[in-house]
Amino acid sequence: MPRFLSTTFQEFAASGKAGGTILILCTLVSLLLANSPLGGQYLYFWHQPFAGLTLENWVNDALMAVFFLLIGLELERELYDGELSELKNALLPIVAAAGGIVVPALIHFGLNHGTPTQAGLGIPMATDIAFALGVLALLGSRVPASLKIFLTALAVIDDLGAIVVIALFYTADFSIGHLAAALAVFVLLVLLNRMGRVMSLAPYLLGGVLMWFFMLKSGVHATIAGVLLAFAMPYSARLEHLLHKPVAFLILPVFALANTGVTIGADWAQELLTSNSLGIVLGLGAGKPVGIVLATFSAVSLGLCRLPPGLAWRHVLGAGLLGGIGFTMSIFITNLAFTGEAGIVNASKMAILVASLVSGVAGFTWLRLAGAAAGDRQDRRAA
Repeated sequence: MPRFLSTTFQEFAASGKAGGTILILCTLVSLLLANSPLGGQYLYFWHQPFAGLTLENWVNDALMAVFFLLIGLELERELYDGELSELKNALLPIVAAAGGIVVPALIHFGLNHGTPTQAGLGIPMATDIAFALGVLALLGSRVPASLKIFLTALAVIDDLGAIVVIALFYTADFSIGHLAAALAVFVLLVLLNRMGRVMSLAPYLLGGVLMWFFMLKSGVHATIAGVLLAFAMPYSARLEHLLHKPVAFLILPVFALANTGVTIGADWAQELLTSNSLGIVLGLGAGKPVGIVLATFSAVSLGLCRLPPGLAWRHVLGAGLLGGIGFTMSIFITNLAFTGEAGIVNASKMAILVASLVSGVAGFTWLRLAGAAAGDRQDRRAA
């Protein structure tokens, strides 16, 4: 049976393609400024205090909460009427995502166990959904719709895994009182939805702001409030639609400007050879495709699930390669893992940029060549 893409999904993919281009441009601008004579002033600008937080904190703690709200809405959509709505369809991307999370983390852990950089094991676990889908959009009809659906479901589950890791392992100055207050607001919003049947978005958005504040004060990263809000409020395709463009064209580009100002020193090559950087590069570049392909192959071989129509093993490998594009989530986790350690953060971000670039180019090239080869075989068979 043919696989169809919903209008909401197509809008998301389209905004991801254009937004990914802007994200690349903002990253290049940030890198150029950070390594120019204005580098000091540029990096200092993002650390200016404003209303109790630095500008960088406002970007990473507040604006990114909106990004996580969108991630939560995407996951909710998939659970309601998407690839995750039926267990038999959901199992394949769930297993693939698990492999793509565990193997990279094990690679980083194996290289950094017992060292100060062990906390970075969460960095190579994440996939940048916007960039990965942006690459698929560039390939157009060379790849089947089932691959786009598979990669989207995989990346959304991947993001959910990253969110759980952030909530459990990257918490500082924990306050049980503030966390209890945040959870109380969450429960109140759930009751407003499930029992009160209140469909207006206004009370949920106001409650979300309050939940964000308490979460910020609790020590659990404030962006978790965005995900909780998505599941507390009535599912709204309208809100998801409204958030696509602001997230793709404003929030993520600003995030890139604030977080990719990597200083490339004379010893940049040596920095890429440290155990932490190698763990990131190998985790994203090799661990992602190996984990995704092996987990998928095992699940299919054991009869737990099957590849959807139109999806071949070459496509699964392509999805695994694109899964190595960590970027947004990996950089986000880097800031949490190495707070106050500017040197390690800088080296980690450089490793993420290198691994994401290599993964993106490799995934695009593989799927383009594999698609062309498949097309040539079909043409020969037709002749």
